[in-house]
Amino acid sequence: MHDAVSPAPSSTPHTDSAVSAQPAAGPSSGICVEGVVKRYRSDVVIGPFDLEIKPGGLTSLIGPNGAGKSTLLTMIGRLLPFDEGRIEVAGMDVTRANSNRFARTLAILKQENHFVTRLTVRQLVGFGRFPYSKGRLTPEDEEIISRYIDFLQLGKLEDRYLDQLSGGQRQRAYVAMVLAQETDFVLLDEPLNNLDISHSVHMMRHLRRAADELGRTIVLVLHDINFASRYSDQIIALRDGVVCDSGTPEEIMSPCRLSNVFDADIDVVDTHRGRVAIY
Repeated sequence: MHDAVSPAPSSTPHTDSAVSAQPAAGPSSGICVEGVVKRYRSDVVIGPFDLEIKPGGLTSLIGPNGAGKSTLLTMIGRLLPFDEGRIEVAGMDVTRANSNRFARTLAILKQENHFVTRLTVRQLVGFGRFPYSKGRLTPEDEEIISRYIDFLQLGKLEDRYLDQLSGGQRQRAYVAMVLAQETDFVLLDEPLNNLDISHSVHMMRHLRRAADELGRTIVLVLHDINFASRYSDQIIALRDGVVCDSGTPEEIMSPCRLSNVFDADIDVVDTHRGRVAIY
């Protein structure tokens, strides 16, 4: 389960055939993080973070536990304040941006949430329209909700309650919700958490489609470096609270660079689907 859209939460029959959702117009600038530091105590400091994510495509944040991946993501998403530095999203300083404008620019899905399980899929996806409707859904909102239910192939499940879904189905419903927010930037914290291989593959394919077909800039935290290699345009590696490496999957997926990130012996083999880490 997951904390949902930023900054606020929030009947036509459908088929499970995927349909084209509305492509984003595209921001003129991406995500820029400069010298960002988070202090939990005088002796617990994460950062400084320095990185740039250009608009478009899918970027994966990888690294060992405690490296600061989720912390970085939630600071970019304005769910966690930081103590030093600057973060800009589409040219907006996240500490000063208008809340409603920011919510129409960036959506974030965290690992934990407190949504009532007796929501239906359609009701959940409707929360993604909160920055626009303020809880009063218009016919246009309903059309957009239907569009993303179909995009995530949830048409046959839209009237099901969340507690009647499998883990993979529920995860797709949450992703449909953040996509229905129709933001240029979508941040997801460990979207494959607790999913089996089949559901993980399908989830990554949906996210890849969201980047390619909808023009969204997708940034996600992943623990499986092989999924990052297979589906990402860019990989950013964190270790000990700082960015320690970044590049394309072809660049990052080398024994030397991965071993440095994870402090473990890692081999890499080339396959017809890209490079695979063996550890």
